[in-house]
Amino acid sequence: MSSFFPHRDHSGDAWFRIGRLDVTTTNLVVGVGAISMLVCLFVRGLYETLTFTPGALFSGQLWTPFTWPLANDFSLWGILSLFMLWYFGTDLENTIGRRGMMTLLLGAWGALTVTTLLLGLLVPGVLAGMRMIQFAILLVWIAEYPQRRFLFNIPAWVFGVVILALQILPLLATGQIGSLLSLLLSLFLIAMVAKRVGLLSELTWLPGGRRASRPAPVARPSRTQERQQRRRASDEERLDDLLGKISAEGIHALSKSERAELEKLRERRRR
Repeated sequence: MSSFFPHRDHSGDAWFRIGRLDVTTTNLVVGVGAISMLVCLFVRGLYETLTFTPGALFSGQLWTPFTWPLANDFSLWGILSLFMLWYFGTDLENTIGRRGMMTLLLGAWGALTVTTLLLGLLVPGVLAGMRMIQFAILLVWIAEYPQRRFLFNIPAWVFGVVILALQILPLLATGQIGSLLSLLLSLFLIAMVAKRVGLLSELTWLPGGRRASRPAPVARPSRTQERQQRRRASDEERLDDLLGKISAEGIHALSKSERAELEKLRERRRR
């Protein structure tokens, strides 16, 4: 089987279970996306209400920075985006766990929202649905597993270069420099979040990695403890001498004082 379809351990880190279904972070987000897709299909005008544009925010639609991932249109590409988010997100979640995946998805939402808002002051921008989040998760997966094979045995990094070029070249051709900067900045921020949760460790130039924990300081023994240690060492040495004498010459070779000393040493050792 191709490495594009790795073995998956579905018994992992779930928030809760519904029957035999593990509700992981990825399953939960994809499920909410699928429900929102159906709701937007039947509720007229809801898609536009949930969509985020900087202009709409300044006009009083303060909810849109939080609701734009729910503006999913019912289409083949929309369904495919949710499937790809589930597939590649599940693979990443098996590595970083449910909390790490939640952090990564929230980071993707935050990075896309902030960059669109800031650069939206210069050029118009629109955010709607899970497509950009899915695109970011796919690129993180490719960066984490660049040698995995896609269809026709193509390495993942080649596929990543192609899909990234398909996003960048039209923006360059049409002179949408603001949108291009927004895309690149958001992807850079998402990559930093990914490294923070334990992914992309091979990209040493990328900031955001976890700090190595400092070793705990070794407690220096007190003077009393040092004296006790020296006495124990001395007792062990003297005990070895007496036992060696017994082994070589027999118990009767010990004098009365040496026998008393042997008993004291044994008693201290027991204590």
